[in-house]
Amino acid sequence: MRTVKAFFAEIANFIVRAKKPLIVLGSFLAATFLCVGLADSVQKDWGNIQVTSGMINATTVDNEDYSMGYKLYVPKSATQGSPAPAVLCLHGYQNDHETSAGYALEIARHGYVALAIDEFGHGATTIGIAARGWVNHKVSNVNYGWESEADKTYSFISGPDRYKVMMNFSNIDFFIDKYSKAIDPDTGDVIVDENYIKDASMGGIAAYTWLATQNFVDKTKMAVTGHSMGTWAAWSVSAAMCDAQIEGVDVTPRATILQAGEIFKTTRDGDGRMAYDSDEDSVADIYWNNPLLLSAKYDEFNMFRDYQSPPNGDLVISGEPSRNFLNPGTGEEPEWNKTFHEDFALGTSVRRNLYNTNHRLLTHHRAAIADTLEWLSLSSGVALSIDKINQTFLVKEVLVFVAMILAMASAVTFIMLFKHVRWFEPVFAGIAVRPEKEKKGWKWWKAALLTMAISALTYPFMTQLGHGLFPLPEKIFSMTIGNGFLVWYLILILVMLGFTLIPWFRKKKKGILDTDFVDMGMARDDEVHKHKFDWALLGKSAIVVFAGVIWMYLQVVISQALFQLDFRFIWPFFKAFNGARFLQFLVYLPIFAIFFILNNSKIFAGNRLPGTNETGFLSFIKVWWKYALCMVGGILFIILLEYIPFFAGIGPGADLIFSTTFGGPFMSLLIVFAPQVIVFSLICTYCYKKTGNVFVGAMLVAILACWIITGGSAMMYSF
Repeated sequence: MRTVKAFFAEIANFIVRAKKPLIVLGSFLAATFLCVGLADSVQKDWGNIQVTSGMINATTVDNEDYSMGYKLYVPKSATQGSPAPAVLCLHGYQNDHETSAGYALEIARHGYVALAIDEFGHGATTIGIAARGWVNHKVSNVNYGWESEADKTYSFISGPDRYKVMMNFSNIDFFIDKYSKAIDPDTGDVIVDENYIKDASMGGIAAYTWLATQNFVDKTKMAVTGHSMGTWAAWSVSAAMCDAQIEGVDVTPRATILQAGEIFKTTRDGDGRMAYDSDEDSVADIYWNNPLLLSAKYDEFNMFRDYQSPPNGDLVISGEPSRNFLNPGTGEEPEWNKTFHEDFALGTSVRRNLYNTNHRLLTHHRAAIADTLEWLSLSSGVALSIDKINQTFLVKEVLVFVAMILAMASAVTFIMLFKHVRWFEPVFAGIAVRPEKEKKGWKWWKAALLTMAISALTYPFMTQLGHGLFPLPEKIFSMTIGNGFLVWYLILILVMLGFTLIPWFRKKKKGILDTDFVDMGMARDDEVHKHKFDWALLGKSAIVVFAGVIWMYLQVVISQALFQLDFRFIWPFFKAFNGARFLQFLVYLPIFAIFFILNNSKIFAGNRLPGTNETGFLSFIKVWWKYALCMVGGILFIILLEYIPFFAGIGPGADLIFSTTFGGPFMSLLIVFAPQVIVFSLICTYCYKKTGNVFVGAMLVAILACWIITGGSAMMYSF
């Protein structure tokens, strides 16, 4: 009885001591779900759209069963008695169905059914991206077609399997065998290979078929849109469904809308529609109705600029690919933002639009969405229910973004509650008062500039190396973008260990021991612990961090269950795990944790600023901006290196300086990665000031970073 009383007395004392943080925690929680609830109302257009999520069961051509995640937007006006036109939305590489939400929501608000899916290896879909298949070569320019076979404009691919997948998105299964099957490099004969391209649509064909069977969909007025990787899938879906019959109805797409897509060589059929003649005769076997290509002026990917530099200017629109795509046939010069061969009923209309944005942001560009809506209306012959510029998708995105920030803040607040539990008090001991260890002036800037320089010099090369070429076992390290960061972090770990251990051994040899583990932020400031790595401190720090992350994870799970929304801003950030993704999280986490612990030790403890242990908002800002600069400065430099030449009309900096091999994915990722690191710097600075050790902040951002990488992005294999 006395023990029970003591327990409840301790709980009561905890509540009294932690009253203010508990109130703050409750406020964060309430505000988070208020934002998510409002975002749900926006995505449902305040009751005018029914939004459902689930899994579509399908089978590959070689009889492998899989389930595909989806989100379906059905306007209230779409019923069995009054079926509506429908659009399949296909996302890009490293994204998921929710990245298509901007287009899908506005399409549904304007009276159309919209289906957004998770393609192979993405989101909740239970089959890896490797199941798409690949070949042993790639086409090396945009001149796809019969003449490319004669010109031998292709090259053979070596390296890990994931690299072959990355290099083969543009090899589409409706091409001749030369392009869609493995070939013998000596004879040119087709090789029977289990890895040949099985489904270039990455689940899109199965999703389109499923959508066409819904009784509220008008099968005769369907369309396909895709972004980036999803544009190749969109071409494939439209080709596969050309003249296809479902339930006795022709379901040929009325439009194919490509958001940052690649052009390939086509002819025109007897009626003037864009066509691919796979038999090299006068009969077009595959055609596309009313293709619309939306291009980003500052597209970081070479193939989406038609391999032209300067990017997306006069050279692009007047180049052979654009001429072939638009094919005026009237003596007119190709132009941006102009419709050629205009006959939407027949399907011959074609257009290419240019937008003042970059590759990733095209997914949420208001003008691009408005033009898509107009094109859908013209192609289907169905008027839009409201004005095309009446859009609300960004309200939903901002609300979910605020919810994500609040959830992260509540995770930090939850962690700080443990300060009021006696057993965890050593975790929150505060920064040791050692003014002689503080860095000032040039001494601080020298270390900071070195940190930024190492980050900048290694990022373009190590991330791309890890992404496609470093020989990691794919079935263990299955996250393609994650492997880029993994290799980069491993290199930085080695660099940091070198800068730490070499001087330490030199000083030890001379009998100088002027640095202990307190100076590294890895031990308590007492005689018992300061001369050795403090494992007990690490363990207790890990417990409080995992508790905070579980608190945040529960919010994500509840948000997805109640509102079909995860925590993100435009791109995937925090999603609930399935089994395969959680296992990947556990695989990558140790390396991420080691990197961030060493990184925080060098930046915060090893290069500690005067005033770090002072309290107050102004004192926080005074030290935070410098710590943030250390963490993100190298990345900001790469951003400037990439985009200043771009904005000057010369071309992307990475392509010009490092070659196109190091452009593309990790350059376009910078606009997502840099803000993420800035948020991480806020968390790490706050945690370091509150705890005095580097473990809490480092492990928290390591878990968050690993969660982002493994939660929904591309996986080679799924088990």
